Amino acid sequence: MVDINLIRDLTNAFGPTGFEDDVVDVVKKYGQAFQLEVDAMNNVIARLAKNTGKKPVIMLDAHTDEVGFMVQAITSKGLLSIVNLGGWDVTNIPAHKFLIKNRNNEFITGISTSKPPHFQTDVEKQNSKLNLTEIFIDVGATSRQEVMEDFGIQIGDPVAPKVAFEYHQKNDILLGKAFDNRLGCVCILETMKALLTKQLNVEVIGGFAAQEEVGMRGAQVTSQLISPDLAIVFEGSPADDVYYDEFKAQCSLKKGVQIRHFDQSYVSSPTFINYAKQLADDNHIKYQSAVRSKGSTNAGKIHLTNQAVPVLVLGIPSRYAHTHYNYCALEDIEATIALAIKVIENLNQAALAKILKK
Repeated sequence: MVDINLIRDLTNAFGPTGFEDDVVDVVKKYGQAFQLEVDAMNNVIARLAKNTGKKPVIMLDAHTDEVGFMVQAITSKGLLSIVNLGGWDVTNIPAHKFLIKNRNNEFITGISTSKPPHFQTDVEKQNSKLNLTEIFIDVGATSRQEVMEDFGIQIGDPVAPKVAFEYHQKNDILLGKAFDNRLGCVCILETMKALLTKQLNVEVIGGFAAQEEVGMRGAQVTSQLISPDLAIVFEGSPADDVYYDEFKAQCSLKKGVQIRHFDQSYVSSPTFINYAKQLADDNHIKYQSAVRSKGSTNAGKIHLTNQAVPVLVLGIPSRYAHTHYNYCALEDIEATIALAIKVIENLNQAALAKILKK
């Protein structure tokens, strides 16, 4: 069974894009069995100690950052104006708790502003369209001086949702923030842990990439460092089961790992996907296929590395991605890890030659 404490610690960790330090600390804590390297961007490379450097390399990727904000200005009334780090629907921002991390590494709780109906004009009531410039973070101060001197908040400080992880044992459902993509980080650690004592035909290297939410920047660095022959990308993928019927939905809770064929960033390797699906069928691992018209993953950068890299994108269905609160099913995380393990264990010479076309 997946370590619930690992999921809790990774999803609770503060880590908006560009400020992933606390997430890196959690990866270090749970990744002590691996050889770890951290670079100046906060990317983490994890290697199995038994790697020899003489076998084909499979890269396991997940990004560490979550969507958040940065303090852009502090008004005379002590309100924080913000710019987004990653993609937000503006209507999901007002009237929620946030954390601001100041330069002393202290966490300050704030509330995103919303105008009560008592003060809205008739025009405002009829026009529900919001702009980020109209939303501020309120830390309960009354002046700019109070914010800066008493709370130690400055321009450039990071902001992220304040949400505590919950495990609902009755139905094995998890609730928390940043499932996109701390669940992917969980999958790297659990997959590599399961492979520690296995005899493999490949070198396994994990790449925990920073700054995915602003353009897959970390993966551009990690893929250059690792120089993989093939890769698995783990992603907390937006669940669509509450919006579509069972035949149109392609990312449903409790229906297994999502295998992604296409999105805006890449076209999958059909050979790699067929190999993975056959293993899933043979081992009774539940999966669901997806063709996404929108969205992207680090596969967009990784598959362009060197002379091209076949990439398998495995998604963990996560409801309400890029908001404060997410749901996912424990069994879908376990299915994702189980399939990744089988994919890696069965990469023999024939399978590698077929996937790599060599």
